[in-house]
Amino acid sequence: MQYSYDGTASTELFEAYGADEDPFPTPSGTTFPPRTNRCEEVNVLKRLLFPACWNAGPLTEDPAEVRAQLNELGGLFAAGIEPYTGADPTEIVDGVFDQLPRIRDQLKKDITAAYKGDPAAKTYLEIIRSYPGFHAVMIQRVAHALYEADAPEYARELTEYAKAVTGIDIHPGAELGEYCFIDHGTGVVIGETATVGDWVRIYQDVTLGALHFEEDETDGKALKKGYKRHPDVGDNVVIGAGTKVLGPITVGDHVSIGANSWVTQDVPDHTSVYVADHPKQERKPTD
Repeated sequence: MQYSYDGTASTELFEAYGADEDPFPTPSGTTFPPRTNRCEEVNVLKRLLFPACWNAGPLTEDPAEVRAQLNELGGLFAAGIEPYTGADPTEIVDGVFDQLPRIRDQLKKDITAAYKGDPAAKTYLEIIRSYPGFHAVMIQRVAHALYEADAPEYARELTEYAKAVTGIDIHPGAELGEYCFIDHGTGVVIGETATVGDWVRIYQDVTLGALHFEEDETDGKALKKGYKRHPDVGDNVVIGAGTKVLGPITVGDHVSIGANSWVTQDVPDHTSVYVADHPKQERKPTD
């Protein structure tokens, strides 16, 4: 579908590239090996959001190149949205593109959180190009803007693609705060009505999910939609690997939840939660 963007995001993004400073990657003329994708929208998004990392140096030299990439992405977005709405999706796409400079700023904070929160992280470039948690969050932040702009079905297509590539399932309706870091990430699930505060670190196999479901009163075979089912997680929270936080509960600020915990009740601020009685480990010689 033909699309032409007339907003200010191209200029704002171009200026933002020039404002990047170390340790964020800046244009250097370095060429990285190509990474192919089944979802072309994601390829274009990566180039627009971090051109110095994805062989898109011309975007940092000419705002017209940025606008051309936005138009390419806009055509892909519009083609994905139109079958669901049956209407011209230009207004939806324009609104999402207007948010891209803000989303890029959020993603730079996510990169900072990953670098500070992972002793194994060597550079910001490494995080941008190889961390599955960052990849999933990048796609979800854009998908969330689409979700809020009344394109939830197409938004879900994007996050399902992210899940297929990373093993991380973040519903586009979930709200992620600033400095979000998902480490390792395989098996992480964050439900539609979950909210995550600032400076939250989540490890692999964590679920922010529903504890039970309500039935639709008009159809006993269907589950009710559109109500709060998932947790609200505060600021400065660490959630250990394998933990399940379930139901519309509140996890306060400055909380640490140990690995393999099962949390179904509110957790106050400044609290540590952990499994008190670990299974006893026994060993015996083998023949």
